[in-house]
Amino acid sequence: MKRITVLLAEDHMVVREGFRKLLEGDQDIEVIGEAQNGRQAVELTRKLRPAVVVMDIAMPLLNGLEATRQIRKALPNTKIIILSAHSDDAYVDQAIAIGAVGFLLKQTSSHNLSVAIREVQKGNTFFSTSISQRLHAQKVSAKGKVLRKKVASLSSREMEVLQLIAEGKANKETAAELGISIKTVEKHRQNLMAKLNIHEISGLTRYAIGAGIIESSVQLTIR
Repeated sequence: MKRITVLLAEDHMVVREGFRKLLEGDQDIEVIGEAQNGRQAVELTRKLRPAVVVMDIAMPLLNGLEATRQIRKALPNTKIIILSAHSDDAYVDQAIAIGAVGFLLKQTSSHNLSVAIREVQKGNTFFSTSISQRLHAQKVSAKGKVLRKKVASLSSREMEVLQLIAEGKANKETAAELGISIKTVEKHRQNLMAKLNIHEISGLTRYAIGAGIIESSVQLTIR
């Protein structure tokens, strides 16, 4: 029997270990890698080529949504299931727009994770019950369409810079993290402000939270 290969991307080690132990009981599923941030998730997915990636949203350096977008671009056949503690429309809409085929709430994922992995591997989608009911009951709002259009207009590098700005990183820290010059970081920040029509760092931070790029529970330092 061919097993479904899975990569777990979750920054909390205890949670990640819990998911791994849960899946170890399934004979048809094999965890072949673990990542503790979004950038590592992208690198390991490219290297290991798992069939399914279970991706947390709120991770440092690169959030799960942008990591998903990068993985989908590089490996379009890889299925991605998003994990989150929140079911806000911004997170769900973003996840669907960038190609995630599953969205599980962390508080219920232990009961559904194995089922979700099997379903997305078959080519189906899988959402937590409350999210599924909402998706069937409502049409996408005009506001949601505008939000996704703006986010879609940003390049992957701009999304990375936006997250690091929202996390309170200074230009020098952002440059070091991404391996680019401070001047390039400043240029990306100018482009972000122009595209989003936002002209303050605090505004970029609020936008990042509203767009689901970082979760509102993240401790922020607004410079």
